[in-house]
Amino acid sequence: MRSPSTPRTHTRPASSHGTVRLPPIERPRRYIFLLLDRMTMMAFASAIEPLRLANQVSGQKLYDWKLASEDGQDVSCSNGVTLRVDMGLDEVTRDDTVLVCGGIDVTEATTKPILNWLRREARRGAAIGGLCTGAWAVARAGLLDGKRATIHWENQDSFAEDFEEVRLAKSVFVIDGNRLTTAGGTASLDLMLKLIARDHGEAMANTVADQLIYNSIRTDQDSQRLSIPTRIGVRHPKLAQVIGRMEANIEDPVSPAKLAEEVGMSTRQLERLFRRYLNRSPKRYYMEIRLQKARNLLMQTEMSVINVALACGFASPSHFSKCYRAHYQTTPYRERGTSGAAGEAGGDYDPALIPEDDDCDLTGIDFPEEKFE
Repeated sequence: MRSPSTPRTHTRPASSHGTVRLPPIERPRRYIFLLLDRMTMMAFASAIEPLRLANQVSGQKLYDWKLASEDGQDVSCSNGVTLRVDMGLDEVTRDDTVLVCGGIDVTEATTKPILNWLRREARRGAAIGGLCTGAWAVARAGLLDGKRATIHWENQDSFAEDFEEVRLAKSVFVIDGNRLTTAGGTASLDLMLKLIARDHGEAMANTVADQLIYNSIRTDQDSQRLSIPTRIGVRHPKLAQVIGRMEANIEDPVSPAKLAEEVGMSTRQLERLFRRYLNRSPKRYYMEIRLQKARNLLMQTEMSVINVALACGFASPSHFSKCYRAHYQTTPYRERGTSGAAGEAGGDYDPALIPEDDDCDLTGIDFPEEKFE
């Protein structure tokens, strides 16, 4: 059977759409994909397929790759698919690029042997990268200290708490020297197209993108999340501005009165704006944002419940616990014993379960100097 990394012996008829003629290369550039247990297949496939297609459209072996795991055994993805690997934690050359493919429970999948191997290969000069939560493993090995990096937006809060030395970005991918990180999913595709363009020119990268029916290649300047108006389904500039301020001020929340003043409206006008478009009061919407971050920290870090409460703007642990229970139908302490799947902690989320009364209110606790209207 033909190896998946071997290019086809034939190409489509020469055309600007199907084939790119390149001068013969001396040897292919090699990638080592280190597969962590329960890795995300989408991020992995989005990285390896552009390499295969670059070989195909060029008619030569521009790239080679090997799949590795800690013990050389097959690895199961988060979707249940099992991948056969080629090697264990063997030595690589300084010309190789190691890409760590992460997914669910990356902290458990990142073992001491894996960390030691990453550090050793980094010392030997290999480029090291992380796809999706694989960036966490690279950071845990100390290989991102002082460098820019990115990770999936859902993991950014916990990553920032765990690795203060890393300059975290919100872009789809980051290249900082010989360190590469992506936000996961199709962001891996954008990274690989960037690397293919660097190696063999924009025409090659564009042809590969065409083969993938990918007509909007993103750069490292593109944000990984949708814009606020797109996310909430409302195009109202002042509403988007207020929500942006809320998302940027979780640990030290800004009062609705101050938010209203910043966008040039009264508190009552801001209240009506949120009620009209989001069917919530500003304080309830703000609370939902803070509790979502709290849940991410509880599920993804070892921070104490008290420290999670403080990081999300709650001065009182009892207030935090009341609000958390109203939102997720479980306590922050019990949450630590659940899996990461949404809804397992107590059913579907209903925003109406967050009461508007003083049992779960911000008044007099988070903003002692200012009362809400």
